[in-house]
Amino acid sequence: MESNASHGIPSDWGMADLPDLTGRTAIVTGATSGIGLVTARALAGRGAATTLAVRDTSRGEATADTIRRTHPGALVEVGRLDLADLGSVRDFAAAWSSDHDSGLDLLINNAGVMALPRRESPDGFEMQLATNHLGHFALTGLLLPALVARPRSRVVTVSSTAHRMGRIDFDDLQGRRRYSAWRAYGQSKLANLLFAMELQRRLDLNGIPTLSLAAHPGYSATNLQAAGPQMRGRDWLAGPIAAMNRVLAQSPEQGALPTLLAATFPGLAGGSYIGPDGFLEARGHPRLVDRSPAARDEATARRLWDISEELTGVSYPLDLP
Repeated sequence: MESNASHGIPSDWGMADLPDLTGRTAIVTGATSGIGLVTARALAGRGAATTLAVRDTSRGEATADTIRRTHPGALVEVGRLDLADLGSVRDFAAAWSSDHDSGLDLLINNAGVMALPRRESPDGFEMQLATNHLGHFALTGLLLPALVARPRSRVVTVSSTAHRMGRIDFDDLQGRRRYSAWRAYGQSKLANLLFAMELQRRLDLNGIPTLSLAAHPGYSATNLQAAGPQMRGRDWLAGPIAAMNRVLAQSPEQGALPTLLAATFPGLAGGSYIGPDGFLEARGHPRLVDRSPAARDEATARRLWDISEELTGVSYPLDLP
């Protein structure tokens, strides 16, 4: 792992260290709660024209109003995006690109689901893989021309320490023969890191200066932890989960710092992975962190890329200048 000192990352980097983003554009997926909300609010608060890419536009508009009250003059808009539905991904990308001909500076691939009971997306894919990986893969590819149009653009894909328990099961990628909610989650988060790495490799080969980076929030108190148990009818777990969050988790504001650093800190190398600096990377200030050997496997990354293009029907235009 590259040292934080070599990149000049302060040990106490925080919200106050965000640079002025006036004149820049950003898209944040899953921006109505948790890490995504904090990320969008912070970017808009520093001047970025920020699109909240969300499934529920009513909640999105309410969130946008809250951000505008907190940061008068903030440029915030809402776009409907259901990452589990490739039709919705295509519609969002087409509409956004049509309305923003100056390009895209920051794409924050943040939205995600965790440890769901098995269900399939409208396109017939396992829901965690569809939402966490395939939707973001398609979205990034469709927005790549907009990213290339900006000289210092970045893609930040949010992963998790759960990637360490992940394995890409090419023989049963959709979990149809054998399904474990946590195994599928680990696979999707490993896919996030493999995607971020392979995207950077392909950008480099094509001489494109856009950077692909990854981040993880550690253990942060969000709605994500309770969603899976609730969908399995285990509402009784809501209390224990809330208690654990109060005692062990860091705030969403702290959990968003790795994403914000990856999106804005100067001098980071493409492919960098940012997470908290505390014990087991569960909490703390953002720093460069390592990833599992599986997340560095170039052959797996290339195979997953090819399969992702086939499944989504999105081929990256990496012959762009």
